Amino acid sequence: MLEQHKTSTGIETKGNLVAASVDRVPTTDQLPVVVIGAGPIGLAAAAHLVEHGIEHLVLEAGPAAGSAVRDWSHVRLFSPWGEVIDPAAEKLLAPTGWVRPDTSAYPTGGDWAERYLQPLADVLGDKVRYGIAVTGVARAGRDRIVDSGRDEQPFTVHLQSADGHEERITARAVIDASGTWSVPSPMGADGLPALGEKTAIDHIAYRVPDLGDAAVRARYAGKRTAVIGSGASAFTALALLADLAKENDGTHAVWILRRGISDNTYGGGEADQLPARGALGLRAKAAVEAGHASAVTGFRTRAVEHDGDRLALVAEDGRRLDPVDEVIVLTGFRPDLSFLSELRLGLDERLQAPTSLAPLIDPNVHSCGTVYPHGVNELSHPEQGVYLVGMKSYGRAPTFLAMTGYEQVRSIAAAIAGDQEAAERVELTLPETGVCGGAGLFDEPENAEQSGGGCCAAPATLQIGIGSPATVTSGGC
Repeated sequence: MLEQHKTSTGIETKGNLVAASVDRVPTTDQLPVVVIGAGPIGLAAAAHLVEHGIEHLVLEAGPAAGSAVRDWSHVRLFSPWGEVIDPAAEKLLAPTGWVRPDTSAYPTGGDWAERYLQPLADVLGDKVRYGIAVTGVARAGRDRIVDSGRDEQPFTVHLQSADGHEERITARAVIDASGTWSVPSPMGADGLPALGEKTAIDHIAYRVPDLGDAAVRARYAGKRTAVIGSGASAFTALALLADLAKENDGTHAVWILRRGISDNTYGGGEADQLPARGALGLRAKAAVEAGHASAVTGFRTRAVEHDGDRLALVAEDGRRLDPVDEVIVLTGFRPDLSFLSELRLGLDERLQAPTSLAPLIDPNVHSCGTVYPHGVNELSHPEQGVYLVGMKSYGRAPTFLAMTGYEQVRSIAAAIAGDQEAAERVELTLPETGVCGGAGLFDEPENAEQSGGGCCAAPATLQIGIGSPATVTSGGC
């Protein structure tokens, strides 16, 4: 006979089990905090919960810690090791004999996963579960319509393992650090796939290519490739393709921007307090000036048309580009909110970020200076006890730093522990971007050539490409 069983950790499964007695059902404050995602921010959240002695469980859809990071293992971060290791996590790792990497060196995604994230997950032990997809989160016995008794109910987290097995976990709070990696934005200028984009998928990629892989390298060598996007991921792709062009005749990148060229186009340059990030934009500029890439401005893609074995992109204004062999779409990412549909979230209507955070990161308003360090106050929702953190907290906004996420979860863990003073205390200073100006998403043609504040420097001699220390992870449109 199939019965449901609730353990002291609030986990329900199906099977030939004896029903739990009522006195074994835990009170809400005895239930674990469920953390969704075993990436950099999710594991940092767990480390901070450990500091406060709070029961927790980390759920990771992939087979290992940092599964999304491993997907871009070939890409080098623009932040050095000293800025991508969480202090609470380091305290957990130190007694294990873990050796801290050189704080001034720049790790690749693979380095980050193998030398930091996986060791951290191993320290957390069975508090991290792999191959578990979260399919829903709700208040126990309450859909999003019901008010009565809502705040007194714990959360139920619906899970499914890779083999289809279902579970229900009861939780006191939920920290969603699942990121945005699984939902890349399409090339269509209206936020939806361009006409023909889905049928041309065999020649379209939505990630920075790993040109160290022979098969991937062959895909782009000697080919004409369109790179769509104006953020750091696009800079990375342009730098890598420029390096490939030096070794393989006929390799050329067509850089497609939805706005015009301005001083802001290439990022902060030497004014960026993250030198590797600034250098990356300068390298993209050098690729254009050297002829390895050509820029097409004010091009907002409406359709993808087949031209024999090649693809032709068509803009909303009717322009049709010369055919290309491949397209790399790097127009940013967006959060998957589908499994949170029964929760009452307060999200900005544009960015899909928490309403108090959105004004600080909205690229429609500004793209200059720092994002003010923020925590539980900016990340709280009408549904108390649920938090979107890390890249997911930024919704569709680009340029997220790991340090920001570490500060977020430090504050949230303190709040869950009841230490409001620590939760509201700011313990982070973020570096200046060196990028100034507003209207970052849709410059008017007559303003496209204007300086956004004159804070971008002239091209320098810093070089970025395969094996050098300045390639970036985050995307943008």
